[in-house]
Amino acid sequence: MPELPEVEHVSNALGSAIAGRIIASAELLRQKLAPDISAAAFAKRLSGGSISSVRRRGKHILIDLDNGLTLIVHLRMSGRFMLLTPDDQDPRFTHAVFHFTDHSRLVFQDQRHFGLMKIAKTKRLSEVGELSKLAPEPFSEGFTHDYFRSALRSSNRVLKELLLDQTKVCGVGNIYASEVLFLSAISPKRRGRNLSGPRSKLLYENIRLVLAEAVELLSSIVPDPVVIGEGVYGNGADHGWRVYGREGEKCPRCSGVIKRIRQGARSTYYCPKCQR
Repeated sequence: MPELPEVEHVSNALGSAIAGRIIASAELLRQKLAPDISAAAFAKRLSGGSISSVRRRGKHILIDLDNGLTLIVHLRMSGRFMLLTPDDQDPRFTHAVFHFTDHSRLVFQDQRHFGLMKIAKTKRLSEVGELSKLAPEPFSEGFTHDYFRSALRSSNRVLKELLLDQTKVCGVGNIYASEVLFLSAISPKRRGRNLSGPRSKLLYENIRLVLAEAVELLSSIVPDPVVIGEGVYGNGADHGWRVYGREGEKCPRCSGVIKRIRQGARSTYYCPKCQR
């Protein structure tokens, strides 16, 4: 599933591709993609709107229209956009289509069927359920060490699970949580409330460092102008992970061997020797 850096990359690429285009009509082909609205209402609310900007909040893509509405998109496991010409056929697993007045169209394709969309008033986005409880953005003024330390102290969960909680730390997912904990030399089994001040400060700084590294790396990837969102996240991308996906390999910091464990039905990669 894409995390903050990948969603930032997709959001920027999508904005470059469709900003300024006007939606002539919209089709919702899979009802569960936007379960809170009918296909007819989906089309009515979006038709005629000009795309003013595309941005990100947490792991959500926000497509702002000049009619005061915002389309909220969560890619989930396999969601991607395709910008097509009138001569192109819709690909398999097309769940929504946005026809533009210049006769091009934007298709949302999702093989795994987990993607989600919602339409909300732009000025009331902070009240939308998917966004209202999100933690401050990691690079924002609101994400301070004091805030982070308070979030740690308020939970008795292990650190790996806490880092995945978007109400505590926004934008971090399974991959970057493993990377952050390794860089901080902290066991994923440690409980957040037991972390000392200096250790929590190190973890806080490495959250920002690891995410910044990934954003910079992805900024060097030239996005496909047709297929937006493919091949920039997950195991298919060559990020040079320190520990993620490297079970059984030698630790890049010590003589230990990277181990994989299950936490909350997800894989965690860490070095038992230097992450105690």
